[in-house]
Amino acid sequence: MVKGKKVIVVLPAYNAAETLEQTYNDIPFDIVDEVVLVDDHSQDDTIKKGIEIGIKHIIVHDDNLGYGGNQKSCYKKALALGGDIIIMLHPDYQYTPKLIHSMTYMIANDLYDVVLGSRILGNGALKGGMPIYKYVANRILTLVQNILVDQKLSEYHTGYRAFSRKVLESINYEKNANGFVFDNQMLSQVIFAGYDIAEITCPTKYFKESSSINLKDSCVYGMGVLGVSCLHFLNRVKLLKSDLYNEKKQVKD
Repeated sequence: MVKGKKVIVVLPAYNAAETLEQTYNDIPFDIVDEVVLVDDHSQDDTIKKGIEIGIKHIIVHDDNLGYGGNQKSCYKKALALGGDIIIMLHPDYQYTPKLIHSMTYMIANDLYDVVLGSRILGNGALKGGMPIYKYVANRILTLVQNILVDQKLSEYHTGYRAFSRKVLESINYEKNANGFVFDNQMLSQVIFAGYDIAEITCPTKYFKESSSINLKDSCVYGMGVLGVSCLHFLNRVKLLKSDLYNEKKQVKD
């Protein structure tokens, strides 16, 4: 715990058997109280490895629900376990768990409601081997998104995120898509609800075991991101009212 707040790390996994243990071993258990592994119908030994290394909370999807569907299960379980600060960490070791201390303390000290591990700050993405086409697409999409949603984030596409309980209890993330665009929909909801977001420089590693989407899926994802940003803009200027931005319950003052 940190300042009396329960810290839970959630691991949305798909075919992560080769990197799960390395990721788990780097989690700072001096402050992390629980770890939740959600396996999205992997075709490898992810579940077996999770049991072997001692993860107590393991959820197994009978069917592949997708990246967003996996996260929905992660957050639902973390809230059920009483988590006050929930960190979403990919178990493919692309993001270092060693930033959990810094991300957690920002929320525990009521400085921010959401903290993102940014690969773009400090050129971590290119140093870590991010393909050039993905880097360029990331920068273009982020520029457009910042304009449409009226923010100044360095990137919207990181998979390393920490949330306070009140954020997860208020935003309607269950209405989001089950695919990769889930992350952008969730950030859009967070921004629309007026929560403060911090970014921290995050080194990243690209290697054959790390998860990644192909060029075709990247293009589909990019179009989805633009769609989310346009929807956010239309709701922001009150030309449209989407259920995506309806809070589940009022928790803010």
